[in-house]
Amino acid sequence: MNALIGRRVAPTAAGECTRVVTRFRYGPADRIDVVTRDGRRRSLPLDDDGMIPARLGTPATGIAYLDVTLTNDRLRTLTVVDTPGLSSTDVAASDRAARVVGDAPFDTDIDADSEREVAAAEAVIYVFTQAVRADDVRALDAFHDASARLATSPINALGVLAKVDTLTGGPGDPWPIAGPLATQQAALLARTVGDVVPLAGLLAETAGAGRLTDPDRDALARLAALPGDDLGLLLTSVDLFRTLPAPADPDRRERLLARLDLYGIGYACAQLAAEPRLGTGELVRRLLAVSGFPRLAHTLQQSFGWRSDAIKAGWALTRLERLAGHTTDPRLRARVRDTLEDLLRDPAYHRLKLLDAAQRAATGAVRLPADRETELIRLATSDDPAYILGRPGAGPQDLIAAAGRWRAYAVDGAGPAQARVAHIAHRGFQLLAQEVRDA
Repeated sequence: MNALIGRRVAPTAAGECTRVVTRFRYGPADRIDVVTRDGRRRSLPLDDDGMIPARLGTPATGIAYLDVTLTNDRLRTLTVVDTPGLSSTDVAASDRAARVVGDAPFDTDIDADSEREVAAAEAVIYVFTQAVRADDVRALDAFHDASARLATSPINALGVLAKVDTLTGGPGDPWPIAGPLATQQAALLARTVGDVVPLAGLLAETAGAGRLTDPDRDALARLAALPGDDLGLLLTSVDLFRTLPAPADPDRRERLLARLDLYGIGYACAQLAAEPRLGTGELVRRLLAVSGFPRLAHTLQQSFGWRSDAIKAGWALTRLERLAGHTTDPRLRARVRDTLEDLLRDPAYHRLKLLDAAQRAATGAVRLPADRETELIRLATSDDPAYILGRPGAGPQDLIAAAGRWRAYAVDGAGPAQARVAHIAHRGFQLLAQEVRDA
């Protein structure tokens, strides 16, 4: 969360504020409003470190959510909501979850407040810190059932395998393990998230929020100058790093552990040993790169950012359709649905149909051949012909050819549900070809 915002404001240690829903949004001043279950608001300042205070002055069970406004440009175009984990040890939270979700056939907690926030979300990021278990999958399915149709599906949901720097238990390179593990989890959650991105969250927070200082860099440089065996022994464990003699005082070492942990310290020392004149700014850039955050940021932008308007419009129309379904006036219900259908005939709104069709294919509601499912999802989530078709240099004629293939599939070999999806894909390729020609 802190890496995503670019500022260390959310708590990372266990405490009462990690057990409540927290909304982060842009505002003219930094402030926290504690919103209680009876609708009252009580304002709090950030603490001396610019973070949410460890103590909120109200029992967590009485808090509906924290409303945090920050003068942060990254929040100008989105609201980020942090929810408690799925496996809380809070008995009261578990009891609330049982009342909302019912007798779940698995041993996990789905906090009622979290469920409401996910139900209102337009896109979701699931964060894991270990291999995905069967009860995680069932818990995510429960969230999916309570969510907006386009919110928690492979189209609008990502997974993050966090804390990959702890996989080796020391300064060793975790990426040879993290990459295959994230791929394995992505396969397990193929019908829930579009991808699983590995991340060293602590490094991402430290580098992204500018928490590494020149004195920190200088201390790392002194450590990097140690003989290799001495440095290796220091980095064997946290206890040895804290207690063995070293050219950094205990407070500085504790600070480095809190910001980088053993893997980050080892990586930074290796960079400084190879380039002793490396400055703080470049070291921070390298730490950010090795954290995996640039890939996450790129994936978020590719998955959500450029089509955020379509996501929001699709979510709103889905809600409107649901509301119309609950009205007791059949004429009003028919009028709303006819109007929505007329709206979706407009070429400008065809991407909403593509998103819906891709979501149905990605979740298995409409089964397509694997190659067609992949192409449809790419068409709905990108406007790059080369990426969509998997062919470098693809242009308008290639898109027209793809449109023809989908039309042929619709009339020969597809069932009724597949044919409806195929016609949407056919039209989508035609419209994209026209856009590329006009560009």
